[in-house]
Formats: sequence, structure tokens, C-alpha cells
Amino acid sequence: MPAKEKINPRAQSPLATFIAAATGWAITRPIDSMNCFPALLAIALVTGRLLAQDAAPSPGYHIPTLDLSNETKRQVVVDREAGQYLGHPSTVLLEDGRTMLIVYPKGHGRGAIVYKRSADGGLTWSERLPTPESWATSKETPTIHRVVDAAGIRRLIVWSGLYPARLAVSEDDGVAWSELQPAGDWGGIVVMGFVAPLKTGAGNYLAMFHDDGRFFTAQPNAQKPPVFTLYKTFSKDGGLTWSTPEAIFASSDVNLCEPGVVRSPDGKQLAVLLRENARRKNSHVIFSNDEGKTWTAPRELPGALTGDRHVAKYAPDGRLFISFRDTTLKSPTRGDWVAWVGRYEDIVAGREGQYRVRLMHNTQSADCAYPGVEVLPDGTIVTTTYGHWTAGEPPYIVSVRLRLEELDAKAPR
Repeated sequence: MPAKEKINPRAQSPLATFIAAATGWAITRPIDSMNCFPALLAIALVTGRLLAQDAAPSPGYHIPTLDLSNETKRQVVVDREAGQYLGHPSTVLLEDGRTMLIVYPKGHGRGAIVYKRSADGGLTWSERLPTPESWATSKETPTIHRVVDAAGIRRLIVWSGLYPARLAVSEDDGVAWSELQPAGDWGGIVVMGFVAPLKTGAGNYLAMFHDDGRFFTAQPNAQKPPVFTLYKTFSKDGGLTWSTPEAIFASSDVNLCEPGVVRSPDGKQLAVLLRENARRKNSHVIFSNDEGKTWTAPRELPGALTGDRHVAKYAPDGRLFISFRDTTLKSPTRGDWVAWVGRYEDIVAGREGQYRVRLMHNTQSADCAYPGVEVLPDGTIVTTTYGHWTAGEPPYIVSVRLRLEELDAKAPR
């Protein structure tokens, strides 16, 4: 029908009115039972539109996957020990753009914390450095973060989880460290998934973690089926002390955990990507427009962003590089160490993004990829994690180095 014809109001029947409202078409003549095709088409369009709005995200993805797993020139072995499980690293890049620090446990998610330093942006690494005695008692995955207080004093903090969550501090860029000390009468799992600076004031930070009832209090309170609770906690003194954690979301239907944060390019919004541990749905995302005070209800992400322990950083061109363990329900790289490249707007809109990257092939189930991601001043991305990179041997720590323009050259056009 000509879109520019004027509608004759006297020709409008209820059916014609419905079609016009549903499709935006200009109805210029009556519709009756002998001319019902437009009605059928309108109903089909409306039905399809509603189904598209209500449909769950795909368990798979359609964007291309670039494979770097055999490009050994990109790989740097950070640490490896015969017969010893080395896993779950966390990294931080200092302000000089060259000094990189890493912590990781001798064991699966628990064990003595190993500490190393690189002076050349992760190309080479020191021997294992001395650590305080209490670091040998770490019960869980350690994480390392840069924090700055209101007076501009820079510190580093290392978290160690379970009960009680403990914290160590360095005031000289990691040369010397305090012992691990309880942060409060509480604990949790993967404390902290992130520590993010807030715009509410200098020295203000938000951190998140999760618990399934076993470690939040001194006495376990696990339920059947397990209830996963996502917690937030705030610091107003540059990360030295932290508020009593507050629950954001709790459910036994979806087990949301291991939060990873990214701030919107305009700085006004925080998005937190979440692992779905029940493996029934895709990963999820929540948003805050008030610096972490309130959060939206969790929403499923596309299959392209489904994984464990998301860590996101912006490349110089404004695109996001997000590293994680691939747990996509339908994926040829399931269980491997992968990354996603796209834009923040893709996350907001529920789009799949630009492409995925297989960083390394993991030879044993899905035991890999609690990654660190750092972006050097020249745009080189240094992403670091553990995995079973050699069949039949314990996992060890490896970095992969890349630039997005190198990946773009490999991507289908």
C-alpha cells in the first residue's frame, strides 16, 4: 500500500485500525473478509515482534571466533612447577606502564600465595618473591588491586577469601607487605571479584563478591538447593577498611557469582558481568546508575559473553576486551580460555559484539582462566591466566600478548 496516501477515517474498521497501529501502515481502503491478507500479515508481524522481545538469549553465538591458541610467539610462561598446581592469578599494572605484579595460589583456589613482579610489561618475570608468613595460610583465590586515598596516597591491597575475608596492604608499590588481617566478621568466595573507584568522592571504592551460605559467617548456613548471594561493600578511606557487606541479589534458580565490572564510556553507569554457576542459563549482567547504591534486576547476556570470571578493559580505540573461561552452553571452544571484543553499547543492547578470540586451548574440562587483563601504553593487551596447557600436566601460568588491530586483520570482513 502506498505509504503516503491519506487515511480515510470513514473507511476505518476495527480490523483496519488494528493493522495500522500494529504495523504503521497507512490504510486507505476498507478491509473485509475478501481482503484479509493484510490482517494475517499484521498478526504475524505482531506475534513475531512479541516473541522476539520475550525470547531468551541464544545459548550459542553467531559472531566469528579467531584462534590464537597455536601462536606460541604471543605466549609468555609466567610460572611453572613440575607436579605443582598453579592457578587463579590476579594482576595489576602500575602507573609507570611497565611494572606489573601478579599473585596466585599454589593449589586449586586455595594454598600459599605466590608473588612475582615484571619490570617490562610482562615480557619477563622475577623469581618468586618473599611474602609475609600469613600468605602461606591463604584459603582461597587471592586478588590484587591498586587503591588511592583522598590524600592521594597510593597503596596496593591483596584479598584472600572464605571466612574471614582477609586483607594485606603495601604502601611502597609492592616492595613490602603487611600480614593478612580480617576485614570484618564476614567472608565469601572470590573476594574480591573487583575493586572499582567511585565518583562519590576521592578514596571511595566499591567491591563485590558472592557466597553460597558456607563462608559469609563463622557458622556455615548453606541451604538445599544452594542459594547464591551477591554482595557489595564500600570503602571511604582508599581501600583500608570496608563496610559490612549488603546483599544485592539472591537466588537458587540462577547461581550468579564472580562479578566483573566495567564502567560505561561516559562514566555514568556501572555494569557487572556475572557467572551463572548452575549452568542452566547464560551469564547475566546488572547495571547501576547511582555509583552502586542500587542495581537493576539481573538480565541474561548473549551466548557470546557467557563464561566465568569476566575481566574487562578498554583498548585505546574504545572497544572492550573481556577475558573469561568459555562456559557458553553451545560453543566449539567450551572450556577454553577466550576473550570477547565489542563495545559497551553491545552489552547494554544485548548484542553479540564483534568477535570472540580463543586465546589458548585448555586440555582438561573447564579448569582454567581466572584472568588478569592489562593494557600497556602502546595499546598492547597483556592477559594472564592459568590452565592445563600441556596434556597430562598440572596447570601453570601463561600470558598472551596482542593488539586489537592484529585481531582485526584476522577477522572476516
